[in-house]
Amino acid sequence: MITNDTTSNVFNALAHITRREILDLTREQPGITVGELAKNFDVSRIAIMNHLTVLTDAKLIISQKDGRSRRLFMNAMPIQEIYERWTDIYSQQWLDRMSIIKQTAEAISQKPQGDNNE
Repeated sequence: MITNDTTSNVFNALAHITRREILDLTREQPGITVGELAKNFDVSRIAIMNHLTVLTDAKLIISQKDGRSRRLFMNAMPIQEIYERWTDIYSQQWLDRMSIIKQTAEAISQKPQGDNNE
């Protein structure tokens, strides 16, 4: 289960554009090394390492030692847990309303064209 601390860590990690770009790259290139990742940014390797620490603390990045390198993988589960936490509750409410709107629109569209006696 996702806790408030975990949620805060995830939102904090996602708040910075560079960290979102790091997630995009690790999603597109699973197993990318830290060195390969750092080449995509105009900041120091230390800055990238700091961003990776934030992403790792939020459990959005999983790293795996490979000799002298570290391979990076995106872990989408914290985002999925946040999605499930709020959208299941709220989407049900809106889906009920959307269903009523859909049924009403379909009923209106099935009325004969000349039936304007209302």
